[in-house]
Parts: sequence; C-alpha cells; structure tokens
Amino acid sequence: MAILKTRAIVIKTQEFKENDKLVWLYTEDLGKITAIAKGARKNKSKYIASTLPFCFGEFVLFKGKNLYTINEITIIDSFQQLLRDLDTITYATYFNELIDITIENDEVNKELFKDLVATFYFMKNDVMDIEVLARAFEIRILKATGYELNFSRCVKCGKKITLSNNIDSTLYGPICKECEKLNSIYISNPTYNTLKFLNNFGMDKINRLIVSKASKLELYKILSFIISQNYTRKPKSLEMLDFLTAFQNEGKKNLDDLRVDSNK
Repeated sequence: MAILKTRAIVIKTQEFKENDKLVWLYTEDLGKITAIAKGARKNKSKYIASTLPFCFGEFVLFKGKNLYTINEITIIDSFQQLLRDLDTITYATYFNELIDITIENDEVNKELFKDLVATFYFMKNDVMDIEVLARAFEIRILKATGYELNFSRCVKCGKKITLSNNIDSTLYGPICKECEKLNSIYISNPTYNTLKFLNNFGMDKINRLIVSKASKLELYKILSFIISQNYTRKPKSLEMLDFLTAFQNEGKKNLDDLRVDSNK
C-alpha cells in the first residue's frame, strides 16, 4: 500500500462496523476521498477530535484497493469555534455539503481547497458578513465545476456589455438590452456589480465588501437557483437556516405585537 501525506478538511463522517468511522475528506493533493479511521469510535481513540466535521489537519494515509486508511492526523485547526451558534454551524455544514455534492471523487483543485480553508478562517474570526461569504464560495464552486459566469459579454448574442439587469435562467449569464428577456432573472445594478466583483476577485479581497440587505437577497436567489439547476442533489443546510430564521422573525414580530397591545 502507498503511504501518502496531505492536508485535508473533514467533510462528513459515518459510523462503520463496531468501532470505526468512514471519513469523507476534501484534500489538497488528492481531491475528495473516503477513508477509514479504525477505532475512531472508541472512547480513548486518538482520532476522536480529529475526525469531527470541519477539522483541518495533515493526514497520513494508506491507499488500499477501494478506500484509504487513516494512519496519523496532526490537527492544524479543529474549527470547533464554528459550533458557537446556529449561523456558523449551518453555513459551515453548507460549505462542506457543496463540496460533497458538486466535486467528483479524486478531482484535485488546490485553489478551491484553499478557498474552503479561507472561508472557515473568515467564519472563525468573524471578519465579514457570512451571507456575502457564502455567495463568494458558491461562485468559486461554480467556477470549479464548469459553470463560471461571464460578465463581459451578452450570453445570447456575444455583444460586449458592462452592465445588465437580466441574468438568463438557462445560459446563466447577463443579457444585453437588445436581446429577448424571456426566462430571465431580474438583477439590480448594485447587485450586478457586486456579483461581478465576487466573481473577479479572490477571497482575500471580499472581506472589505459591504452589501445591502436587498442585494444579498438578490444574490441568494440567483446563485441558489443556478446551483439547484446544475447538480444532482440540492443542498439542504440553508433550507433549515431559512426556516429557522423565518420562524425566529415571526416569533419576534408576534412578541412585538404583544408588547404593543399590552401598552394600550
């Protein structure tokens, strides 16, 4: 068996046999792989902390016929701070779910791996708007899987453009004023410029970006639609966050209404 060493983030895990775990890893050098962590479910296992979702570390692996076997793990950052509240745990789970759904096994993309690590550090240190961060990572997923948005030309006629108020819902790009707007998604000027910025600049630039609530909602609708149309499974993580947020907002509204009534 070949011995390999690579940095990786734990995407998800599953119980396996009596004491083992199956661990899905997104690695820097091997792409997305599945490995066995033998004895990881035992109370005194050396792998308990290092096989939790979000853990970032250096993994020493044996390559078997069908699966890898984990031999050693050195934790670089456990990222367990992401468990601090509903938003961070849901978004971190969502980013891992995107990798799991959209990336083929053994498909190496070092830039996307670096972007995933950067995204976790941004969340850990709470340095930027988590919704904008999510949209930026979604764009990087689209780029990595062949669905990159082109903002320099109309997707229907090829005419050069600098601004558009319509994104084609089948070609996934901007439409010029002269082309038919049938089956398109409206996008405001500020949102279009924000989307173009997120597409054209790296993760090291986006933390300085300020986005309005209205633009964040437009970005979410556009990118979630593109993602839902192009992959075999639809991510479930953000649906739960949307439900809980709506529930919390409704609860707050009802509480405010009660306070108003009690003051009459």
